[in-house]
Amino acid sequence: MRNKVISAQQAAELVNNGSTLCTIGMTLIGAAESILKALEKRFLATGAPHGLTYIHSAGQSNRERGNQHFTPPGMVKRIIGSHWGLAPKWMEKIAANEVEAFCLPQGQIVHLYTAMAAGQAGYLSKVGLGTFIDPRLEGGKMNTLTRSLPDLVEVVSLREEEYLFYPALPLDTVIIRGTTADTAGNLTCEEEAMKLEILQAVLAAKRFGGKVIVQVKNLAEKGSLHPKQIVVPGNFIDAIVVCEDPEQDHRQTSSWFYDPAYCGNLVTPASAVETLPLNIRKVIGRRACQFLSPDCVINLGTGIPNDVIGTIIHEEGVSEAVTITVESGIYGGVQAGGVDFGIGKNLTAMINHQEQMLYYNGAGVDITYMGAGEMDANGHINATRMGDRCTGAGGFIDITQNAHHVVFCSTFTAKGLEVACQQGQLTILQEGSVKKLVRSINQISYNGEIARQKKQKMHLVTERAVFELTAQGPMLIEIAPGIDLERDILQQMEFMPLISPSLKQMDAALFCDAPFGLKEMLARQ
Repeated sequence: MRNKVISAQQAAELVNNGSTLCTIGMTLIGAAESILKALEKRFLATGAPHGLTYIHSAGQSNRERGNQHFTPPGMVKRIIGSHWGLAPKWMEKIAANEVEAFCLPQGQIVHLYTAMAAGQAGYLSKVGLGTFIDPRLEGGKMNTLTRSLPDLVEVVSLREEEYLFYPALPLDTVIIRGTTADTAGNLTCEEEAMKLEILQAVLAAKRFGGKVIVQVKNLAEKGSLHPKQIVVPGNFIDAIVVCEDPEQDHRQTSSWFYDPAYCGNLVTPASAVETLPLNIRKVIGRRACQFLSPDCVINLGTGIPNDVIGTIIHEEGVSEAVTITVESGIYGGVQAGGVDFGIGKNLTAMINHQEQMLYYNGAGVDITYMGAGEMDANGHINATRMGDRCTGAGGFIDITQNAHHVVFCSTFTAKGLEVACQQGQLTILQEGSVKKLVRSINQISYNGEIARQKKQKMHLVTERAVFELTAQGPMLIEIAPGIDLERDILQQMEFMPLISPSLKQMDAALFCDAPFGLKEMLARQ
């Protein structure tokens, strides 16, 4: 058996000019930082590897590290990914037309790895129809440079139904991360905070004769690892890099080097949940939680949903009544947020990323809570491009198109908005200068017309108003106590919404410090 253990510098030499390179991770979880840094260092010193096509499913940065190592000019010619919200250098390069940029839904990229591994020509799906992924709209092309290029995604008809066809993207090199490898390359992930889609991508690379490079913290003797713990068998691994500085370059998450609770190796004692301050985000999250029902399964997207809704559920004492999931594959527990999105402590289950997307794309969750940037009079939502800042879709399109109920959580206006909650009422101290309910949105991330056709439930929850998507369009159904309909709502919109003939006032308890009665509400159902 040849020696598979090499240095990070030697691993960087294995990537050729013009190659199609794939990395696996989410936020900074799974980032093979030693190898990524070595690739950047080699390029800056020698100009190689250059002209890469870089493919990734989830976003893979914490605003500083991860796949931002691939941003030096000329290193990557084309990027095909789903999300860059935590990768400001990538957003800048895309906006400046310095790279060909295609955005594809996160789940569809993950499923495409499986399709490629199975020898298929691509992946057929309804996910993305009617959104900016659809080639009849934008084809997922994120800048002017890319718009003149041939489409990646095709619209096809099968048995009188429309689908999008995501074609195979042959992989030359896949870079993955695990916790321990034996000298034969058998890989375990016992200290990783997510299972991700490691094996699917590895098998996709092998289908095309590609190389697989893994970064680990520990090296074990051949045959010493428990076979049921093996995530990737050693015959699929070409090279092993043992991280020399794990505290810096093999962190479990951006914020923690290693916490056994985040990989299920420790259950922490139950403790009182730290109460969130009563601010605009909490008010929005509280109202959104009023759509919960006993035993429902929910998904939390990035932003307001992930940062407040899980905590509100714990604060109100109803964590046993609902099942919280996140696109990474976690169930239950207490979720981390921000740059550590997608992980949690004291989980009830953890499945891999691809399996979670099978659930979201197929059965669909009962409720998904997602952020939103803009809404128009059709109920179309833009959550993927604000001005020239393209965060990308992530799992947004996969999840929202198939959930039974979509609840968007957003402030009513942006840039400068200040509010106060006093005595059960909401006061606008300073209005935001940017309207979010607009005549024309910048990009269709969620198609309100398609949602109406299939009678999907959808609500937009803000701090001062709640809208429901009806067959005729968005309808204002609730306003906050203390809010003036004409001044604070209609004048701050660019279109006239339908107004419910039974327009209600939002529950005053949402705007008070005390618990707002979610537990009692669920008990009555």
